[in-house]
Amino acid sequence: MLAQKLARGATSLRSASSPWLRQSIRSLSLKDHSWIPDCSMDTHIVHGGVCPDDKTGAILTPVYLSTTFVQESVDQYLAKGFSYSRTNNPTVKMLEEKVAKIENGYDSICVSTGMAATASCINAFMNSGDHCVITNCSYGGTNRICREQFVPLGMSFSFVDFADPKNVEEAIRPNTKLIFSESPTNPTLTLADLDAISEIAQRHGILHVCDSTFATPYICRPLDHGCDLTIQSLTKYYDGLNIGTGGALVAKTPELYERIKLIQNMHGNIMSPLTAFMMLQTMKTMGLRIRQQSSSAMKIATFLESHPKVSKVVYPGLASHPQKALADRQHRDGLHGGMLWFDVKGDPIKLMDGIKRPWTLCENLGAAESIITACAVMTHANMLREDRLKVGITDGFIRVSVGIEDPEDLIRGLDDALNSI
Repeated sequence: MLAQKLARGATSLRSASSPWLRQSIRSLSLKDHSWIPDCSMDTHIVHGGVCPDDKTGAILTPVYLSTTFVQESVDQYLAKGFSYSRTNNPTVKMLEEKVAKIENGYDSICVSTGMAATASCINAFMNSGDHCVITNCSYGGTNRICREQFVPLGMSFSFVDFADPKNVEEAIRPNTKLIFSESPTNPTLTLADLDAISEIAQRHGILHVCDSTFATPYICRPLDHGCDLTIQSLTKYYDGLNIGTGGALVAKTPELYERIKLIQNMHGNIMSPLTAFMMLQTMKTMGLRIRQQSSSAMKIATFLESHPKVSKVVYPGLASHPQKALADRQHRDGLHGGMLWFDVKGDPIKLMDGIKRPWTLCENLGAAESIITACAVMTHANMLREDRLKVGITDGFIRVSVGIEDPEDLIRGLDDALNSI
């Protein structure tokens, strides 16, 4: 009898559709109050289903720093939805539900970093002998883990230019199990036509995942464009304050969620409750930050296009962007984000070493602080040089993450540094 009950409990850990997974957070909160219908994304980013704590009325979800959760009896095992924080933690679960709501997914898993989310996706849906069609310009860590970890395990990857959906379809093989988009790409800001690629994936019975870290759900929600899964590095715009690291993998359906939840539980790929609590707070200003960052990025990109020390500028909001029409169609409210890049005429290292505050020389992006990065020697140094040059990441390639400072101060800082090289 006891073995049967424990087996039922173990089965419920694997089942994304188990009632306790859906009721656990609601049971901790006050009964739902009336909400006006059809709230906007800005409202959901602030509230996102979070209700005051049932016992205290606290407006913020508490931090549950508990490894384990006491069960009232064997018969009531998992009745409250929690047994061990590797499987589920109330604070982390609230963040997962809020992320899924904003991304328009069924549910999500929140893990320790964006790379952990990427690894979870590939681990969940590929095995030895399987093939993936992936963008030839992705975050450097994504490229590296495919080459260095998954290829030796018997998986294969075709790195192709996703700017033309025909390239994606031509790369599909009988053993293709996953199509991996990134839009806009890091760092070249190439866009993928998610509707067209999703149609190809559906026609061939292949899953389509999109890393939408640069866009964020505030600008583009891949699940609205036919994708099956969305990857977010929560470290970037969700956090937005250079405080914590995290990642999310969002599933469109209960079946996909069941699979990624099982992988998360087996791997122990989790987020700490304290990090989840902080991200529940920082993400509330994501919309405000992205609007400011998008506006400032457009001003800075326009300035750089006219500077004599700059040979090329790429930003999806510029008329010169080769995919401007797609950007306008796929991006929400005319927003194109806070990321841009430019190529300098001269020594990029001298530019980086000489630039003054408020610019910050470091890795990361999407934060309130403006960050400037030499990708060839920093974020994408782990790419093979020939691969890096092939996708346009030259030695003089400078990636800019625009923060929320006064754009005129940022422009003056760039102008001074450019004039000195």
